Amino acid sequence: MAEKAIDPIEQFNVSPLFSPAHTHTTAFSFTNASLLMFIILGLVSLLMIYGTSRRSLVPGRLQAAAEMSYEFVADTVRGTAGNDGMRFFPFVFSLFMFVLFANLLGLLPFSYTVTSQIIVTFALAALVMGVVIVYGLVRHGTHFLGLFAPSGVAPAILPFIVLIEIISFLSRPISLSVRLFANMLAGHITLKVFGGFIVLLLGSGTAAALIAPLPFIGIILLTAFELLVAALQAYVFAILTCVYLNDAIHPGH
Repeated sequence: MAEKAIDPIEQFNVSPLFSPAHTHTTAFSFTNASLLMFIILGLVSLLMIYGTSRRSLVPGRLQAAAEMSYEFVADTVRGTAGNDGMRFFPFVFSLFMFVLFANLLGLLPFSYTVTSQIIVTFALAALVMGVVIVYGLVRHGTHFLGLFAPSGVAPAILPFIVLIEIISFLSRPISLSVRLFANMLAGHITLKVFGGFIVLLLGSGTAAALIAPLPFIGIILLTAFELLVAALQAYVFAILTCVYLNDAIHPGH
């Protein structure tokens, strides 16, 4: 019997665990992606609740991790959006921790990477842009539209600049979501492909098995690189969120 081919895309399949509601036209299913998102929510909550419950002068590991996460995101918000941006700190912190834990948990065997789904990353990006638009219009009214018409531009080319700024603004949720999605997708596919090389080499005889350690070393190096990418992509998502929020706080600069 022929061996089943290794499919590097299979790890991204969304599988329903159970269906609490089903009609002739609509089905609502609780999937493996839904389960991982609840696990992420629980882990982040446990870290922040139990990590800050004692508030010891000499922090333990959980308290140190919670405090470092808090200070890191707070410094990012202040450095990008100023002190006025701290009103959005809970929002940015929640996004950062969710993306970070989702990326890291996705590296565990038999886990699932929810940030490898474009619908998840686009939903997060759309939420960010929705907050930017609503806050900008509520706080500044029509002055928020000055974001699309930079000051000091010659009237002759102003319509073209406005068009470019509008296109740039509308492309933000696309670039924000695709960047995260593509990095997670490509990294996990590469890891699965290297793992497939090892299996194929070990099953191809003694001579081929002798070079199996090479892709194994590659997997170790790629895993270390993916850990860096997981943290870096969470940081990029958070800092770009701060940049976009700064446009809503200080439009027309």
